[in-house]
Amino acid sequence: MPLIAQLAMRQHGWRGGWLAIGFVTLLIGFLPVWLLMVRRPEDLGLVPDRAAGNTADFATKAGPAIYPEPSLSRKQALGTSAFWLLLLYTVLVYPVQAGVSLQQAAHLIERGIEPTIAATIVSTFSLMSAVASAACGILPRRVPIRYSLALIGGFLAAGTLAMVGISSAKQGYFAAALFGFGIGGVLTLLPIAWADYFGRANFAAIRGIALSVQVIAQAAGPLLSGALHDWTGNYRWALQCFAVLSCLSVAAALTARGPRIGINPIQITEEQ
Repeated sequence: MPLIAQLAMRQHGWRGGWLAIGFVTLLIGFLPVWLLMVRRPEDLGLVPDRAAGNTADFATKAGPAIYPEPSLSRKQALGTSAFWLLLLYTVLVYPVQAGVSLQQAAHLIERGIEPTIAATIVSTFSLMSAVASAACGILPRRVPIRYSLALIGGFLAAGTLAMVGISSAKQGYFAAALFGFGIGGVLTLLPIAWADYFGRANFAAIRGIALSVQVIAQAAGPLLSGALHDWTGNYRWALQCFAVLSCLSVAAALTARGPRIGINPIQITEEQ
């Protein structure tokens, strides 16, 4: 999208750029969802991650026992440490996501990268996000998702630090690839973590709280990077702050053990 917008603006100005983005969004974002998306796996005779008729075979091949899907109410979820640690993870990573994403092109141009090349680097960032989303889909489900979230936080930290000293297009592509992979992982794994920990029955009520906090965190990221840029004249401090937040997200993810329902459905215990 950044590359399409840049090419359209070179020929038709910013109005042409907006029209190009709108057309591509309708073509790629709206039509496939409208024509192909289904509400839930059960509508196709499936359950999450496996065919309903092959549950026994799956258990035999996969090894570990398959536990029932959790189903926590919003009140129950709020009473677990997992909820607050996932919320803390959200608060830590989304300022990084928005702050770097929205200021990335300006930073690259300030570092001497030609605008069209900068747009291509931003496109590489987005491409690696897509690669990360696909890669997350093949992660073994037996590995606790908190480890994957921690790894993704590490990618964000590495990507932001790599952006600090960019002086060539090659370095820009490398930093964008690292950071883009991290962002793709966040966008894919964090919703999965909420569903894994608390189930789908009350997903909207639980996730709605997290999304409200997420939007505030995203709004804070560009404000922080812009203010630090105006104060210092460059994005170095902003990127370093985002790297610190990313490192803290690793610690939050590692401590976010999933809750589970004990024998009494109301009793919630922390996963060992």
